Amino acid sequence: MIHVLDSTFENEVIKSDKPVLVDFWATWCGPCKMVAPVIEELSLEYADKVKFAKVDVDQNPVISNSLRIASIPTIMIFKNGQVVDTLVGFRPKEAFKQIIDKNI
Repeated sequence: MIHVLDSTFENEVIKSDKPVLVDFWATWCGPCKMVAPVIEELSLEYADKVKFAKVDVDQNPVISNSLRIASIPTIMIFKNGQVVDTLVGFRPKEAFKQIIDKNI
C-alpha cells in the first residue's frame, strides 16, 4: 500500500501498468477507519495483480477536488488511467472483491 500525494498521483495511479485501487480517506473519518483493515487485507491478497494506494483528502485537495470526492471513504479503481469503478462508504470485504475481480 502506497500513500499518494497530489504531486505523485499521475505517476503512481494514472500511468500505472496495472489496475490501481485508491482509497480516498481522512484521519477524522470513522467509516474510513473501518474500511482501512479490509483494504489492507485485500492489498495482500491481490498484491501481484493490483496496486493499492491511499489518498488523504485533507492533505491532497487538488486530486480530491478534480475527481469530485464528496464523501469518504471513496474507493476508486483506475485502469489504463481511467476510473472504471467507484464505491462510496463502508462495504463488506466481498463487495470490494467483486469490483476488483471485475476489473483485473
